[in-house]
Amino acid sequence: MNQLFPENSNEFEEIPIKDGILRFYPFLFSPKESEVFFTQLKENVKWKQEEIRIHGKIIPIPRLTAWFGDAGKTYMYSGITVEPEPWTPTLLEIKRKIEEVSNVTFNSVLLNYYRNERDSVSWHSDDESELNKNPIIGSVSFGDVRTFQLKHKTDKTLKLNKDLPDGSYLEMSGSTQHHWLHQIPKRTRKIGPRINLTFRIIWRNNERNIECKK
Repeated sequence: MNQLFPENSNEFEEIPIKDGILRFYPFLFSPKESEVFFTQLKENVKWKQEEIRIHGKIIPIPRLTAWFGDAGKTYMYSGITVEPEPWTPTLLEIKRKIEEVSNVTFNSVLLNYYRNERDSVSWHSDDESELNKNPIIGSVSFGDVRTFQLKHKTDKTLKLNKDLPDGSYLEMSGSTQHHWLHQIPKRTRKIGPRINLTFRIIWRNNERNIECKK
């Protein structure tokens, strides 16, 4: 138990879904710990607003982002290529906490800063080739609650909405990224800022046959 933040809880729920594995820790980080981490990340990360091309037009994505990780863990998504910033003490502390429950060693993290209810991320899967087969994605949330939506790629009857509160941790593994899409939608009601961290394992060609612990 973290002596500085004794209110943490490693309790989790398995969210039953077809063709995937979801494990949800609603209180992995205590309220005080979450407040401290949110403030440190908001104030100290060099946030960027990346741009993407849609139908021939260059538009800014509706959120701020940053990419951190081990040296050389370049990541490409939505036509964007990012080189990792070195790990900070704050990110390493968060990383250690989720690795305790996930039983894996993450080597990179994508940070998303949703400034208000108009910031969002559209339907997608974290299935880039760098993530290898059946990737484990560890998603940490600090700040206001946002609704995480999933829908099955082939069975249109399968949908799921999950609120992700301050200090929660959602782990997606197994074949989830092959069979499901997910998003954080825009909202009309006012919502405060939220910072999301999605921890990943970036593989290179000579590493792809190495198995994760889990």
